[in-house]
Amino acid sequence: MTDEKNDEKEMEKRDEKREEKSPEEKNWDEKYRRDPLGSFIWACIIIWAGLVLLADNMNLVNFRQIPGLPAAFNPEPWSVILMGAGVIVLVEVVIRLLVPAYHRPVFGSIIFAVILIGIGLGNLTNWNFVWALILIALGLSIVFRSISKKRQE
Repeated sequence: MTDEKNDEKEMEKRDEKREEKSPEEKNWDEKYRRDPLGSFIWACIIIWAGLVLLADNMNLVNFRQIPGLPAAFNPEPWSVILMGAGVIVLVEVVIRLLVPAYHRPVFGSIIFAVILIGIGLGNLTNWNFVWALILIALGLSIVFRSISKKRQE
């Protein structure tokens, strides 16, 4: 009987120590269990980059002559990678907003996606316009967060 009590106490202590750990101390497996979507999205970005580089190296796709693109837009493979990564991050945002199990703040991801897509678009993008939109979105986000916090209180 005392052995069972000791075992239970030891298990409780281990659980308490595990809960006390800061996020930096937790190993990768624990982080993955908490947010498998984030790991999956980064894996998708890496796979996308590999596929684009492979297609370019094997001359399967000539990104500079894609029909329907403006003549001023001659994307390099890295531009295509960055645009695709931005789209993948936007897909993550949509999933996080629609699936309650993966719900997390997404504003930073939206800004990151816009920057990736903007860099990928290169000479089609007027950066003065993009940065102004990012600042407006940031300001609106702060306003909406403050309004929603007041409603919750």
